[in-house]
Amino acid sequence: MIAIFDYGAGNLRSVQNTLGELSCDYTLVRDSKGLLAATKIILPGVGHFGQMMRALDKLDVRETLVERIAAGVPFLGICLGLQALFETSEEAPEVRGLAIYPGTVQRFPMDARVPHMGWNELEVRPTSKLVHDLNARPYVYFAHSYYVPENSRASATCTYELTYTAVLESANVYGVQFHPEKSGPVGLKIVNNFLELA
Repeated sequence: MIAIFDYGAGNLRSVQNTLGELSCDYTLVRDSKGLLAATKIILPGVGHFGQMMRALDKLDVRETLVERIAAGVPFLGICLGLQALFETSEEAPEVRGLAIYPGTVQRFPMDARVPHMGWNELEVRPTSKLVHDLNARPYVYFAHSYYVPENSRASATCTYELTYTAVLESANVYGVQFHPEKSGPVGLKIVNNFLELA
């Protein structure tokens, strides 16, 4: 069962429409029971890091999410869903993320125009499983003021004021800073690549 986790994110309907366009059966889940039944998990996210993490805690799913990821269930985090994988964010330093990976999600420099909103290109590494069979530098749609610094798990980067992680891939864990559900055929292909993972 492919599960989209519903904690109240504003882009939920767009993600549902994307999976519908790919003729993919999915279930909306809002609790640990649903996560435990999932064979793949998608965590969409828009808005504020602290608000998202507090919503996950209110639904009492933090521990289950971490356990399912540790058990090898393929996971795709979109925008805030990617940022949630880290320990904390400068957007809400008092709130702890899922802490799958060490590090802090950072704000673009104070003199940068934020949010970074609109189309920008990816620089894709040859090993990427999520972004393949596409143009060498595909364009996708971004809307964010905070970013994951470039690191060894980045399978694609984007440059806006600085170079940062646009796609993360590590074992069964995948995350994208952009919105594939708003990125046209390229976004559909990226989501489909995740759905087709063994």
